[in-house]
Amino acid sequence: MDNIDNNLTVFYPHDEMTTFLLPVTIGCQYNICIFCSMYIDCKYSEVPFEEIEMQLMHGELYTERVFLTGADPLSIGFNKMKELLELIHKHLPYCASVASYASIRSISKYSPYELNQLREGGLNILYIGFETGRDDILKLMNKGHTVENAIAQSKKLNSVNIKINAIIMYGIAGEGQSIENAIATANMLNKFQTNKIITMSLIIFERTELDQMVKNGEFTPPSRSERLVEIKTLLENLDPIKETVFDTTHPSNIIKIKGKLPKDKRRLISEVF
Repeated sequence: MDNIDNNLTVFYPHDEMTTFLLPVTIGCQYNICIFCSMYIDCKYSEVPFEEIEMQLMHGELYTERVFLTGADPLSIGFNKMKELLELIHKHLPYCASVASYASIRSISKYSPYELNQLREGGLNILYIGFETGRDDILKLMNKGHTVENAIAQSKKLNSVNIKINAIIMYGIAGEGQSIENAIATANMLNKFQTNKIITMSLIIFERTELDQMVKNGEFTPPSRSERLVEIKTLLENLDPIKETVFDTTHPSNIIKIKGKLPKDKRRLISEVF
């Protein structure tokens, strides 16, 4: 993440640290996941296209990759997304890849035809917060989607060749639930093709509803050792359709390992303990 002039914070994936960052939305349109504090003080709005074009006009002509910033830029809808991609290629003609965060909720509003149009326009990687493969935990965390819907939308993305960087969160099921959560999450991820599986460790942020639940004794985060068991169990149960990267190098993680599945599976498991 990084800071911009108006004291708003711009969040972006670790992989996009050197990418041209293009603001599309401010804040989060949904903003009711009980574990998230990223946009707690930020009112949702769309960045006017005049401002977006000004950013692009000042970009480096030979930029090859753009990351759209905001919690869920696809929330602006198909017509605006298509226009946005056209603007990018007007001003950055050498751009070969556009990436973005996206939610299952927003993806579900796009038809396969529309997603294919966006992919042809350059949008080829989406970072999606799946978090878990358990419906009871998704409901508890107020994620706004089900496992069945997550699988369906992911298969839709697979059908139009938009790559999925799947973000999952270990520890999110709470104390004593890690093994069951890991197995369920692996079972979900095994049902569609991922480009990368990115893990994050649950952090209890102040002023969130989950923070209050912890203080009230309604939720107990798992210990470090239990979280390590969850990572190991997840790896043991992952059986990707095609080669995928497994990456725990996000700063929130309690261990830093990275490799390709299935070929590096044994090594990655051995590095957990």
